[in-house]
Amino acid sequence: MFATKPPPVTRTSTPLLALTMGDPAGCGPAITAAAWQQLRADPTLSFYVIGAPALYAGSVPVREIASPAEARAVFPDALPVLPLADVPAMQPGQPNAAAAPAIIRSIALATAHALDGTADAIVTNPINKALLYGAGFTYPGHTEYVAYLCTTPNAPAPQPVMMLVGGGLRVALATIHMPLMQVASALSVPGLVALGHIVDHALRQDFGLAAPRIAFTGLNPHAGEDGTIGTEEQAIINPAAHALRQSGITISDARPGDTVFAEALSGAYDAVIAMTHDQGLIPVKTLDFWGGVNVTLGLPVVRTSPDHGTAYDAAAAGTTRPDSLVAALRLAASMTLARTQPT
Repeated sequence: MFATKPPPVTRTSTPLLALTMGDPAGCGPAITAAAWQQLRADPTLSFYVIGAPALYAGSVPVREIASPAEARAVFPDALPVLPLADVPAMQPGQPNAAAAPAIIRSIALATAHALDGTADAIVTNPINKALLYGAGFTYPGHTEYVAYLCTTPNAPAPQPVMMLVGGGLRVALATIHMPLMQVASALSVPGLVALGHIVDHALRQDFGLAAPRIAFTGLNPHAGEDGTIGTEEQAIINPAAHALRQSGITISDARPGDTVFAEALSGAYDAVIAMTHDQGLIPVKTLDFWGGVNVTLGLPVVRTSPDHGTAYDAAAAGTTRPDSLVAALRLAASMTLARTQPT
């Protein structure tokens, strides 16, 4: 079920994270520079960015590196930048399709570094997917592209799962970007069983939980109220939960969406699997609008990302905030360390 991991690493130093450039016209350059300023003295991590040095040189000390191996030594004194060729001159807030090939290469390089052990994890700055389609990008987004890059012969294809972490919650999504009217037909017992296994595995491997407790939300109000307000709970969600419990996973039947997040915050559950995008994101963003992190589960490498988009308007106005990127970097480092612990 799980894709092949990169070679095991004997840890003798802090995690080294590969940070992608993202859209150079968006918030990426500014929040990268600000994140380095906040984290340069942090003893728990180092990172380098794969991008054009000129994007950062006006705001922080920058040092070009020839290899990621140089990044740790550079990090306390300057932002380590692995130079990326053919990035056009950019104006904040003014997207340029000519940058699309470099944006894609930055993601591919970061993923390759994580797969071969050169870097310990990937952190991705926001991209504008529509901008990339003109350059031949055929994936729905970052997640699917990174999963494709992680596919190896003779190993199961990765099944990426989106989890939001913030405000004291960990929330995985059963469905993501689809109209609400299509959600019920997209849910299935086998799909939820596979999702439950991925979430349980990640909670053990990446979050260091020896005995994770997971909750399914219901799809309908009051979790269907015994079939009087919809039958998806009885027909799909609860049978999936039963099958997962039979395999040794601790997971609830469908819990009402208006109470399960309060239950998780009280300590009853370590993670919640929400049936829809907004059902899962609303509580996380309400509790921690600036500091939420998007985590991709089900990959052989650690991948996190800020929980926001390119923010062209804020980039143009100079009002970007690095909170979510800083949280994503710290979480990637924590997950990396969790993966090196004996199980």
